[in-house]
Amino acid sequence: MNSSRFRRWASGSAVALVLSLVVVPAALGGSATAATSAPPTQGVKPLQSVGKGEGTLNLIAWEGYAQPQWVKPFTASTGCKVNVKYAGSSSEMVSLMANGGGHQYDLVSASGDADLRLIYGGNVKPVNMKLIPSSSQFRPFLKSPSFNTINGVHYGVSYEFGPNVLLYSTKTFKTAPTSWSVLYNKAYKGKITVPDNPIQIADAALYLSKEKPSLGITDPYELTQTQFTAAVNLLKAQHPLIKKYWDLASQEISLFQNGEVVAGAAWPYQTNTLQAASAKVADTIPSEGATGWADTWLLATNAPHPNCAYKWMAYASTPKVQAEEAIYFGETPANTQACSIMNTLQKGGCAAYHANAPESYFSTIKFWKTPLSTCDNGKSNCVDFTQWQQAWTQIIG
Repeated sequence: MNSSRFRRWASGSAVALVLSLVVVPAALGGSATAATSAPPTQGVKPLQSVGKGEGTLNLIAWEGYAQPQWVKPFTASTGCKVNVKYAGSSSEMVSLMANGGGHQYDLVSASGDADLRLIYGGNVKPVNMKLIPSSSQFRPFLKSPSFNTINGVHYGVSYEFGPNVLLYSTKTFKTAPTSWSVLYNKAYKGKITVPDNPIQIADAALYLSKEKPSLGITDPYELTQTQFTAAVNLLKAQHPLIKKYWDLASQEISLFQNGEVVAGAAWPYQTNTLQAASAKVADTIPSEGATGWADTWLLATNAPHPNCAYKWMAYASTPKVQAEEAIYFGETPANTQACSIMNTLQKGGCAAYHANAPESYFSTIKFWKTPLSTCDNGKSNCVDFTQWQQAWTQIIG
């Protein structure tokens, strides 16, 4: 994650139109509900066998997803040299993947808020899961999740996932904050940072679901106009408190290192990086719960190096690589066999990142999904993402 993992809406009215017709099921469980038309690449036949690598692999990824400790062994064993373009938001990934990757990019580590935009935009194509042996070891809810599998067709390989956390200075907060309310507290004016991303509206909605239960918010991504307005007004009131809306994880890290902020919305990655540098910070999941991400390696429709791409997806799905990534980034691996390896890399690492948690735990995280006008209950009174983007522009000024 991320990760403002959101910035701009995908260009082109066709994508927006198709998405407005998609009914997105809950992030966990359930089968994908078909749109009125199939994804443009649904009929594209996936690779049936992996051949010799092309020598190059071009990735679009979140910061921390292509570290030397697992990239170098991959290149040594496959001959595929990895080039990575780090993106600061999900919408930036959608933009970079326009025209099926533009014959430049092979794979993108997209989150659930971008997957359907990429799939229905025709920018990614089906993958052959039989060529990803370790996928059989994935957690049940990540084997064919609704955000990357449509009508039984897989468009990508599930990767890592985790919560969005409240990062705070232990110098300012002697005990861990118990509520997201600190991000809206005038006492910390000019000392707060949150992602520059419209999906932050969901975080405000999640907080309000507990703070103002009379609003009746049950899903932070499915908001009626009244609920949406309440979340937007809360974020507008927060605006004067913000030091910076961050685009990249490295920006938030710098803000905390320099003592410019004392609290912010973050990923475990920022926490780990700061603590490794001896910064006085910690993170927590407040009582209201948390939003979260679930990432997928999606294959570009015009991927110029498909063999290297499949080699990477297979490699990145193995327990060892998933464990290394999980410990480095501070997230949970899709592969259930990664747990013991995590403990060898970091004592107690498996439990620390909930890799041994029951499925019921994961159902408590509100994983990102694309806000659509059609709600899961079939009603059409939810506010769609185009309005989220417009509101966010007004919020940040």
